Amino acid sequence: MNTTIGTEMVQIESKRTFDQPPAAAQTAPNEGRGDFDARLNRILNAATAVIARVGYEKASMRMVAKEAGVSLAGIYHYFDSKEKMLFLIQFRSFNALLNGLREKLHHVADPVEQLRLMVRSHTNYFVANMAALKVCSHELDSLSGDAYAETLAIRRQYYDLTRGIIDRVFEKYAPNSPADRHVATMCLFGALNWLYRWYDPKRGRSPNVLANQIATQFLQGILGVSPPEEPSPPPPA
Repeated sequence: MNTTIGTEMVQIESKRTFDQPPAAAQTAPNEGRGDFDARLNRILNAATAVIARVGYEKASMRMVAKEAGVSLAGIYHYFDSKEKMLFLIQFRSFNALLNGLREKLHHVADPVEQLRLMVRSHTNYFVANMAALKVCSHELDSLSGDAYAETLAIRRQYYDLTRGIIDRVFEKYAPNSPADRHVATMCLFGALNWLYRWYDPKRGRSPNVLANQIATQFLQGILGVSPPEEPSPPPPA
């Protein structure tokens, strides 16, 4: 099971500088931008694995250095605190989810299909990044100050985007439903964010099949009837 958070750095849109490496961590004359980003990504992947394994409180910079195969001084070249690692793990995960979903929604008009797309996007991202899912699910309250505020803000944006999809599903298919839309939204996130506890992509159904079942069961639950079927892919030419 993949326990990293990806092989490419995600473009961060934070308005603050909390997510930046220490001032001393400038690209060295003999270190290209690509090398710098690759090393930073390697350290973040290691930090994600360590925090997922032992928890934020027990994790240490030394443990991350050992996991990443770099010196402790090398870790401090990029991060001057463990909290900055945790912040960037969480922020870049939700940044990737948020921007990816926004882009995909431009091409889909029906709210049921938007809901299926959201579930598929979330499932596929975190199936590929199970350790990040565990960290994001459990360690928000380990952050403080600006780190907590920024992470909470981007998570709220992702919630609002998903809530908007669910609102449109109700408006189109069950306008008179008394169901609480916030509760429905949180139930969906509850199902998605608990996947790391039981789902193994190497055994059983594929992530896309799993996502479709989750979406269908969720839609049946909130609508009280079977939702419109997902369109079949066109036949090969």
